[in-house]
Amino acid sequence: MVLGTTSGAGKSWLTTALCRYYSNQGLKVAPFKAQNMSNNARVVPGPAGVMGEIGSAQYFQALAARAEPEVRMNPLLLKPEADTHSQVVLMGQVSAELTAMPWRGRSEKVWPQIAAALDALRVENDVVVIEGAGSPAEINLHASDIVNMRVARHANARCLLVTDIDRGGAFAHLYGTWALLPEEERALIRGFVLNKFRGDASLLAPAPQMLQDLTGVPTVATIPMQWRHGLPEEDGVFDDRTLSAGAVHTTVAVVAYPRFSNLDEFQPLKNVPGVRLLWARSPADLAGLKASDWVVLPGSKSTAADLAWLRAQGLDQAIAQHAGQGGTVLGVCGGLQMLGEALIDTVGIDGNAPGLGLLPLVTTFEVAKTVQRTQAQFGAVQGAWAALAGVAATGYEIHHGQTAQHPAMAAKGDVAREVIPGIAWQNLAGNVLGVYLHGLFEDAAVLHALFGAPVPTLDSVFDGLAGFLNSSFTPGVLDALVAR
Repeated sequence: MVLGTTSGAGKSWLTTALCRYYSNQGLKVAPFKAQNMSNNARVVPGPAGVMGEIGSAQYFQALAARAEPEVRMNPLLLKPEADTHSQVVLMGQVSAELTAMPWRGRSEKVWPQIAAALDALRVENDVVVIEGAGSPAEINLHASDIVNMRVARHANARCLLVTDIDRGGAFAHLYGTWALLPEEERALIRGFVLNKFRGDASLLAPAPQMLQDLTGVPTVATIPMQWRHGLPEEDGVFDDRTLSAGAVHTTVAVVAYPRFSNLDEFQPLKNVPGVRLLWARSPADLAGLKASDWVVLPGSKSTAADLAWLRAQGLDQAIAQHAGQGGTVLGVCGGLQMLGEALIDTVGIDGNAPGLGLLPLVTTFEVAKTVQRTQAQFGAVQGAWAALAGVAATGYEIHHGQTAQHPAMAAKGDVAREVIPGIAWQNLAGNVLGVYLHGLFEDAAVLHALFGAPVPTLDSVFDGLAGFLNSSFTPGVLDALVAR
């Protein structure tokens, strides 16, 4: 099990790397995270073949393990819809009952299914690599914990505790986390891991030995800082310092509204030579873009609220100006809905709002949620997106809204070009495209059509992560963690 001293310490990264490392040893491996809080989700099979949602991190961990992703790998997913409210997804399906239930009351309700999912994976696999959440030393949550030490105790897991040394205070974080755990839980920690280290590792001495003298736990790895490892960050947030190789020919500005979702799908663009990926949070971030540069409206967990935020920042005018000058615009899922004329919500799912008016479409929200993997082929795409014409793409859909031509506008002849039936539309000028299909940029055919350049495959990324472990861990430690 991989525990962390804080969020962002490197749990997801290390879990993914361990999945590939142990798979490379010829072992049958599965990832597991009892509860994930993220609006980055993937569509995977659940019980009886019904499609459901899990956190993107566990999806990528399963691929790293060479396993078929499925809902047992992340039985509980919390998708924030506001600062104090989350949609609850249990075993892949939205649960209105659990969503309405207080946090602490929810734990005992869901624990039996979490434990059953973990037990089943343990029976079916040689190794299960478990990821914790936040910190196990959040003592206000310890009594209702279902994701950290309760899981570790249930599985009698051999635990690594990882910290981000680049933040400073790493040894205090490690010692403090260890010290706040009960004695029986401290005994499960087999090693400390220093992540994101920059500099000469020999200068760390004598701190690792001093920490071991205090705790009895060795520091088993010092992992160097990696700006371009190629794996999507768990929350989808990318760093502007992680630029692609070569001279920049295309800037992709992703609008970062407060409740964005599925940002991890843009990670492959960061690896395309000549592409710069950046956040846009104000009109100034879009100033100076060329017509060939992209403005992207990503998915949203609360489309109407994020649209209101976008207008409050003045980004609506900046996007309209870019589009009006022939600039390239892409909307994905919630972003597609924003590009239309109106959002209509009569069932209390998201909210009513006027759209940006860049596509003559209207979206109606429904209680039923579309959750499915999708294969589709682009039709006669024109203009800035013409390279996609005839390209077959594979991705996934997660949305409540259903989008169609605006009837009054269509009657007057203002009709969007439907380039994938029910999934993708573009304006007549061809520079604005809206799609429901997530994961476009993880499709090699799409990337090749748009950029004509190869990008690292996920398999090569996973093998690279595993290689870092070989060079960073004390010899023999990783094999000892799974020895029977």
